[in-house]
Amino acid sequence: MNTKDKTDLLKDRQVVEEINRHLWIESEKAGRDIGFDSAAADWLEKFSSDWMNYHYSPKKKK
Repeated sequence: MNTKDKTDLLKDRQVVEEINRHLWIESEKAGRDIGFDSAAADWLEKFSSDWMNYHYSPKKKK
């Protein structure tokens, strides 16, 4: 998945909710607000592929 495809995920409400959770967790770890942009970049790099595989897998479609 290229960077443009990953940033297109930011249009999905569920992805934004996941990033906001990630923002909260990582900010707590850091002891400061890391900011949405930083959290989004980190989440897209680390978790977007797994998220897409889970949510868009052919097995989930019935």
